Amino acid sequence: MAVMLLTTAQQRAVEALVAARRLERVPVDEQRCAAFLSQAETALSDLPNVTHAQNTYNLAYDAAHDVGEAMLAAYGCRTRHGPGQHDALGRFLAAIFDSPPENAASQHYDRMRRDRNRQRYNAQPITTAAATAAADAATTLFRAGRSRVQTVV
Repeated sequence: MAVMLLTTAQQRAVEALVAARRLERVPVDEQRCAAFLSQAETALSDLPNVTHAQNTYNLAYDAAHDVGEAMLAAYGCRTRHGPGQHDALGRFLAAIFDSPPENAASQHYDRMRRDRNRQRYNAQPITTAAATAAADAATTLFRAGRSRVQTVV
């Protein structure tokens, strides 16, 4: 597996997350990266079959989260145990996907996380527009993640 190198700014942003104890360094895990990208692809492939906005939203959120897990594995990081793991993953996505169009998608992940929590814990409904935006962001993140990781044969 060949992973696109991070720019100096991206490296600094990731190191700041490590220094802040939001992430920790671990060995690169190519199998974990590939498995999470595959899982994200499967979730995204089911989106056209989903008929309810909240289910579309949740599936898109899961796919975006899987892309984040894949990128963490590819760059030798993981979120620290305990509260705030999804937030840390979102900050990591924003650190590595920092140019258009994926920067907007990575920033949208945090909104997805907050909206999903409101839906999950306060039963607030998800609109069709929000579900569509989540699906678009997850698809953009998946494509960006896939382009950063190349399989070497």
